[in-house]
Amino acid sequence: MMAQPFFHARRLHYSYPKGPPVVRDVSLACTAGTMTAVIGSNGSGKSTLIRMLAGLLKPQSGEISLGGISMAEWNPRMRAREIGYVPQTTATAFPFQVMDLVMSGRTPHTPRFQFESGEDRRRALEALEMADAAHLADRSYTSLSGGERQMVILARALAQEPRLLILDEPSSSLDLKHRAAMIRTLVQLRKTRRIAVIMVTHDVQLTGAFDQVLAMKCGELAAQGAPGDILRESLLRDIYNDPNVRSHQVGNQQLVWVEMA
Repeated sequence: MMAQPFFHARRLHYSYPKGPPVVRDVSLACTAGTMTAVIGSNGSGKSTLIRMLAGLLKPQSGEISLGGISMAEWNPRMRAREIGYVPQTTATAFPFQVMDLVMSGRTPHTPRFQFESGEDRRRALEALEMADAAHLADRSYTSLSGGERQMVILARALAQEPRLLILDEPSSSLDLKHRAAMIRTLVQLRKTRRIAVIMVTHDVQLTGAFDQVLAMKCGELAAQGAPGDILRESLLRDIYNDPNVRSHQVGNQQLVWVEMA
């Protein structure tokens, strides 16, 4: 018997003022413990879609529900208990200590007008370790590199203990080692905590670890399926509008590249 999806997005549509639609009629569903990748060229609507899924943008039509309850009925505190969000970039001019920033992820679980507990601190430290960022705990956030900052923001989202983790190009500032470590962390969370993951990525090589891939083109869902079905040369050429895209199966991994000449 197949598991029932606990997160639904149905026929989402969004247009910015005085512009054409950037997301048109996109639907998706996630079950607990599954990983979904969203790929597509720049301007294909990926980030707008992911911000709607995270509750940061209200769809102009369509509906998003979590656990059978419409997102429109959730207040920000309730949403933060269920959904962790990792944006492309997080800018702050104030030199927060990394530990304090990650502890802010515990706010949805802290009773109002009370300080964080020792248990909250333990959970924050655990999140830093999962994100391979425990060694940064005492550093100032503003002193970190782009990749280190991304690891810290991932830790803050993990400290929320969400059921759904949404990430918008989280690997863009990470080196090869930490990119692989991040995917291993997500795979482990899927197994041990049954967290569902939705991640936008330009690194299509990473999608081999995912259960399903959504391919966006011009604001619409061009294809949806298992990685092996999506990472086909003909489909990738269409999605990225580039006849030089190549895809080849090596062992159990699909390699994708663009020929330079």
